[in-house]
Amino acid sequence: MGEVRILVPTLLQPLVGGSAELRLEVGAGAPLSELLDAVAGEFPVFGRRVRDETGKLRRYVNIYLDGDEVRRLDGLETQIAAGQELMIIQSVAGG
Repeated sequence: MGEVRILVPTLLQPLVGGSAELRLEVGAGAPLSELLDAVAGEFPVFGRRVRDETGKLRRYVNIYLDGDEVRRLDGLETQIAAGQELMIIQSVAGG
């Protein structure tokens, strides 16, 4: 069994117990949606900040898999394997 590393941006860290990084077991691999479900199961507010009511990624949230934006891959169906790194970036707007 192997792990995937999820890097959490500063704005979302309070929603995951203050952690800058999460590690999840992925076994032989899993789609991104399942990994996000697992994190949301433990940290529901985090889940609501990352995905909307329909389960899609919020438009101001970008997730990169080893440097590639997942929307340009297979979106939430992007397969994540052990040893890979996910980086979540939440856009901040204001004026």
